[in-house]
Amino acid sequence: MLIRISLILAIVTALFAGVGNVFLVKDKITTLTTDRNTQRDGRIAAENERDKTKKELAKTQDTLKQTQQDLTDAQAAEKKAEDTAAAQTKRADEVADKLAKAAQERDEAQGKLAAYTDTGLTPKQVTDLGRSLKDAQNAIEALNDEKVVLSRTIERLKNRLAKYEGTNPVVELSASLKGKILVVDPKWDFVVLNIGDDQGVKEDGELLVSRDGKLVAKVVVRSVQKDRSIANVVPGWKLGEVFEGDEVTPAHPAT
Repeated sequence: MLIRISLILAIVTALFAGVGNVFLVKDKITTLTTDRNTQRDGRIAAENERDKTKKELAKTQDTLKQTQQDLTDAQAAEKKAEDTAAAQTKRADEVADKLAKAAQERDEAQGKLAAYTDTGLTPKQVTDLGRSLKDAQNAIEALNDEKVVLSRTIERLKNRLAKYEGTNPVVELSASLKGKILVVDPKWDFVVLNIGDDQGVKEDGELLVSRDGKLVAKVVVRSVQKDRSIANVVPGWKLGEVFEGDEVTPAHPAT
């Protein structure tokens, strides 16, 4: 009997010990699982951060390549503008020489015509001299027109060079320049103006758009034609909707 009781007590004691061990093992398993999840989450976060860093590095490299390409394009454009400006300056000098020569020939023809009239030349000779004088005057007018065009071209190229070199970022326009908006494209924020090269409009010149004396927006000229020009609305300067018929005046008038 005593042996049986001792055996039962031993069995009960072993059961309690087993239950205690089960709880201990469960706690260890829980701890290990938590550590595993923490390590896994840390690894996933590190991998995400690594992928993000790779993407940012690739984006930075692309930006650097684009910047280098933009710099190369700007340098090429500057060189082209310098060469064009030099050629136009040379052409302007040639036109000035031709103009001076034509003026001299006109003066000589006028002198000869007066002298020949006094000496009693034949009508044919007088007519020939008059025709020569007319031709010289026409040549002078044509050269004067070409000189004006070349002067505007040289001024435009100088402004472009100044823009590339960063020496004169502001393009001044004549204080008396006034115009109106003919066409408005609200989708792309550009307008067509009724003033152009003949009125003294220059590329990159800035104009203020107003209606009834109130400022509406500011535009910058992108393309200049003979009597028309195309301009873009400057971001941050659009205080209201731009309409056809709105007036434009220089934002930086020449003093």
